[in-house]
Amino acid sequence: MERWQRIRLIAMDVDGVLTDGQIIYGNNGQELKAFNVQDGMGITLAHRAGLYTAIVTGRTSEAVSRRAEELRITVCRQGVTSKREGLESVLQQLGVSPEETVFIGDDLNDLPAMALVDLPVAVANAVVEVKQAAIFCTQAPGGRGAVREVIERILKEQGLWENLVKEVAAGARTRQ
Repeated sequence: MERWQRIRLIAMDVDGVLTDGQIIYGNNGQELKAFNVQDGMGITLAHRAGLYTAIVTGRTSEAVSRRAEELRITVCRQGVTSKREGLESVLQQLGVSPEETVFIGDDLNDLPAMALVDLPVAVANAVVEVKQAAIFCTQAPGGRGAVREVIERILKEQGLWENLVKEVAAGARTRQ
């Protein structure tokens, strides 16, 4: 419980976490990705609660840049060769400690970043080694609400969920 209560940064991979892991190329070579709107609402609620968000991914994609901009992701690091080093630079930039950070991953290249934080999370579709390294495994797979599940848990543990739901239900503007 205490781990969840001290979280200030929600960091995550993209492919297999914010998406279902598929990479689709259009006829013109454009890369297409599908994102879940409930994950987007979760990220919006996290920001309303004063939490930071970060993307740390090895690939580089215009679709990811656009989604990060739409959701006002605090820091978006693409094309990182070492997710641990990428995450360390995010922590330094934001002044957040590893104990205040959750990292959500799905595949082997996420293990170094997961090992850095106090709350490593695996999505339901993660590989076995990632699930074994995780403190928590989501019931939802990546691209299907896993990020939202993690954010809800954080906000509930921090006692913020009910007020955020009331704000949204009262018609406060949200961006998904």
